[in-house]
Amino acid sequence: MKRILISAAACLPLLAPLAYADPNEYVHTPDVTYGEREIDFKIGTAKKPDEDRGSAASIGYGYGVTQSWMTELYVKYSRDGSDPTRFDAFEWENKFQLTEPGEYPVDIGFLTEIERPKDRAEGYEVTFGPLFQKEFGNVQLNANAIFQRNYRAAEDNPMRLNYQWQAKYRWRQVFEFGAQGFGELGQWNHWAPADEQAHRLGPAIFGKLALGGRQAIKYNAGVLFDVGGEKRGNTLRAQIEYEF
Repeated sequence: MKRILISAAACLPLLAPLAYADPNEYVHTPDVTYGEREIDFKIGTAKKPDEDRGSAASIGYGYGVTQSWMTELYVKYSRDGSDPTRFDAFEWENKFQLTEPGEYPVDIGFLTEIERPKDRAEGYEVTFGPLFQKEFGNVQLNANAIFQRNYRAAEDNPMRLNYQWQAKYRWRQVFEFGAQGFGELGQWNHWAPADEQAHRLGPAIFGKLALGGRQAIKYNAGVLFDVGGEKRGNTLRAQIEYEF
């Protein structure tokens, strides 16, 4: 475990203004495993034409408190252009599994996050929303509606609506493949014009390496391309989890 923490921390200096969501954003799934502990490392980098590269990373520790509740604490970092990597925020994430797998046509969960940025003018960022998952044989589909707002911020801001989706084919446990997508639509009840929205999608890979007992390493990574807005760019993101 010590080696994993050291390796993850060593990657932080590799980070590199972000136009939209953090490039290390990932697709949440509704499943929870009781008693599972994990160290979760995420990293991503994004580039748009005529803009500096922006990167972000986070490292967190999670625990499956009950059969239906998992909680996780993160430390987040970011880098803009050639600036040094800097501490960005603390985040507390909670995920709730609301249905048993296969109990209903669609598995359902719920996500809540509270983030405290280093820049106190940003206040507290609150994120929440439903998580949906459906299995079709070897195909798994996920779709999430994510609501987000900053409270006690220096400037008023409305509730925003984002989305996530994912499709993957379960070929082998160590290697699965599919696609992912993320988007920001603007104010939840009054969407932004199409050219001001953000939509990213692209191919992704997934896998799980069993290490014996309850230990395993899970990974997923994707290359995302902007398909909305005036400036088209790309994002490279990855997530590695050590479960034990």
